[in-house]
Amino acid sequence: MNKIKFFAVALASALTLTSGAAMASGDATKGKKVFNKCKACHSTEAGKKKIGPSMFGVVGRKAGTAEGFRFSDAMKDSGLTWNEDTLEKFLKKPKKLVKGTKMSFAGLKKESQIEDVIAYMKTLK
Repeated sequence: MNKIKFFAVALASALTLTSGAAMASGDATKGKKVFNKCKACHSTEAGKKKIGPSMFGVVGRKAGTAEGFRFSDAMKDSGLTWNEDTLEKFLKKPKKLVKGTKMSFAGLKKESQIEDVIAYMKTLK
């Protein structure tokens, strides 16, 4: 019985490490170029809002809390914190993750672009 538990824990750990490694593989330089699609609405400067909030310091921030930006109730009440997982889901299909968000962008289709943008966003601190 102990061997079964050991293998189950080992398998779960391996799967967790594998999925985290996949997201961590993004290229921030490529992500900065992909972010050009976002620049019309989002700034990368601290406190500078546009149509959307600044992306400076977004990784680790609670959704709907960037100072000086008026968020939808859906975003404020989402309970999300922006990490690799939530950003990946949101960048793929924003309105699917947060129904009622004001963001009109349909999402990025390529996984590699999503990973790259997240890697870039992680540098914005």
